[in-house]
Amino acid sequence: MDALKPAPAWRAARRILAVRPDNLGDVLMTTPALRALREGGDRHVTLLASGSGAHAAPFVPEVDALLTAPLPWLPAPAPDPAALRDTVAVLREAAFDAAVIFTVYSQSPLPAAMLCWQAGIPLRLAHCRENPYHLLTDWIPDPEPHELLRHEARRQLDLVGAAGFSTADERLSFRIPPEASLRAVAKLRAAGIDPERRWVVIHPGASAASRRYPAEHFAAVAEYLAAATDPGTRVQLVLTGEAHERELLEAIRGRANATLASLAGELDLGELAAVIAPAALLVSNNTGPVHLAAALGTPVVDLYALTNPQHAPWQVPHRVLFHDVPCRFCYRSVCPQGHHDCLRLLDPERVASAARELLQLGAELATPPLPARPVAAIEGGPPG
Repeated sequence: MDALKPAPAWRAARRILAVRPDNLGDVLMTTPALRALREGGDRHVTLLASGSGAHAAPFVPEVDALLTAPLPWLPAPAPDPAALRDTVAVLREAAFDAAVIFTVYSQSPLPAAMLCWQAGIPLRLAHCRENPYHLLTDWIPDPEPHELLRHEARRQLDLVGAAGFSTADERLSFRIPPEASLRAVAKLRAAGIDPERRWVVIHPGASAASRRYPAEHFAAVAEYLAAATDPGTRVQLVLTGEAHERELLEAIRGRANATLASLAGELDLGELAAVIAPAALLVSNNTGPVHLAAALGTPVVDLYALTNPQHAPWQVPHRVLFHDVPCRFCYRSVCPQGHHDCLRLLDPERVASAARELLQLGAELATPPLPARPVAAIEGGPPG
């Protein structure tokens, strides 16, 4: 496919299926590419998402419609084959003109391409490592990870760019409903937070064990931040997490010699965004709320497990912190070495220092996103 001369059929496509059956953060990092698909023409974009990523769809204005389906190439329990036949029927009935299959480079696009081919979608685009033959009408040989590493948002922008779609606004997208903001303020007040004073959100959870900073380290970070005497860094502290993480958050509160409000299990996605958006800062493991903060323009201290170098905060002031290890970029959900040293050896005082720096300097510390560069150029040590 010639990226400089996209096929007229792509320019004429009006009903586009965007396939991204991944987590919340993956969907958010795809929103600039979704915006590119919709700009410059009367196009309707339907997102085919998983249960986790689907939660973002109502808050993303670039998504016109949502489809969810049980897919056998996801880590969830395998569906009955009849469910896949039903999905093919739904896609065929929708009469899409084109499908763009978004993947991280460790994923194959071919199962989704087969689904779209069976549904009769005439145009099918993806990054692909092997020759897809008839499954993709247009494909880009995947250069990652051996020749190139890009931020996930850039990877997806490059994909749709090859078909002639672009946007001048490459920010992540998330729109907070006004009613969610009202509920969030009420819940902050109920937790003892004064909405008229600055607060920092601390998010200690993550779906993957390999991406979790130790609870005792989070407690130490909270103590350092609570001890601030400088007006520029004095803040209230709010813990966020899902209902099943209440025990984790309570353990942090119990360890920390600091006042910590907890909203564990209290917030839906819109309310979580409404708590993060006006916050002075988010301190978090590298998980969905980091990308939510990036979409909302909230500065981030990202405790970055060295599992994947492509998911740093995008176009927002941030500090990415880790302890360098020889086993970096393992792409594992569980530490294969069993030591978690890339996070366990990250000094809480260093985290608090980065937080104070962002609190003091604010938006002046905007950091550029991870550029596309040869793999050999990505070295250890904290960026910036």
